[in-house]
Amino acid sequence: MQYCASTNFMGQQDQMSSTILHAPRGVANGRSPAARRKGPRPAAARKAAPPPAPTLEAEGDAAKHPFLVALGERVRALRSRRGITRKALAASAEVSERHLANLEYGLGNASILILLQVAQALQCSLAELIGDVTTGSPEWLLLRELLEGRDEATLRRVRVSVGELLGTGGGNVARSSRVALIGLRGAGKSTLGQKLADDLGFPFIELSRHIEQFAGCTINEIQALYGQNAYRRYERRALEEAIQTYPEAIIATPGGVVSDPATFNLLLAHCTTVWLHADPEDHMKRVIAQGDMRPMGGHAASKEAMEDLKSILAGRAAFYSKAEFKLDTSAQPLEATQAALRDLVRQALRLPV
Repeated sequence: MQYCASTNFMGQQDQMSSTILHAPRGVANGRSPAARRKGPRPAAARKAAPPPAPTLEAEGDAAKHPFLVALGERVRALRSRRGITRKALAASAEVSERHLANLEYGLGNASILILLQVAQALQCSLAELIGDVTTGSPEWLLLRELLEGRDEATLRRVRVSVGELLGTGGGNVARSSRVALIGLRGAGKSTLGQKLADDLGFPFIELSRHIEQFAGCTINEIQALYGQNAYRRYERRALEEAIQTYPEAIIATPGGVVSDPATFNLLLAHCTTVWLHADPEDHMKRVIAQGDMRPMGGHAASKEAMEDLKSILAGRAAFYSKAEFKLDTSAQPLEATQAALRDLVRQALRLPV
């Protein structure tokens, strides 16, 4: 079974920074030009030289600090959620791919452990020591303390209540007739969304096309010319206009819409959401069927692309699962899947089945 979809599962980027220490100018391998002219070091001096920095091959799991391991896992999770390869992130962050790999495998710059020790001594979080947005005022700190350690169901109730209090939308008690289909590229959002819109008599909105209309160029050109932040601004603007313009609609969203919390909050608050998901193999087949040959660069490249796709799915699944409904588009043929989606949405909107 093959469906078409429009959003990119590749190329989503994020920003991160890293501190890399270099030897002073004119010093190579720890020796000045004058020292090198005097000839090789004595044997004793050579033996006293400091050992090289640990690498993935040299460092065993037992030597890894749990905090650095957790930090590496968070870096990998963020990278997967945004759909970016390690090589692309290393280039964007202007660090070596090996340095980034060390960070992801728990061999990051150990100096961050000093900050952790200071935070523990001060009995505060590392975030409070560094100074993120939630440390900006006493109210922020008190809110953090109230929410810390709560389960997902409780946090969701708090988010809905806050949305209702601030007037930004909450629990969608009166279910919206704007139906947003979310999921990775190749899930079937375009094909199934158009058929669902035809069945209900609703407008069909391909949000990616609206983004391109706002920018006056393609999505790839937006990202290449203006960067990921500009793309996210266009994405949110397109969603805001769709919400304001269409009280009833079927909206096919880009796969990375869950990467921006503000845009995803807007979607959850003003739309009935359905997560269309499929097996990774079906995602890949459907993308290739559209003529997108990027995953196909020989056997090795294809295998690497599949691993990247699985990583992106794993990184975004927790966010996709915030949708009100979920439908497996790999479980049945196209006609049966379309009928299942039609029945699901009609029942949700209390329309005749």
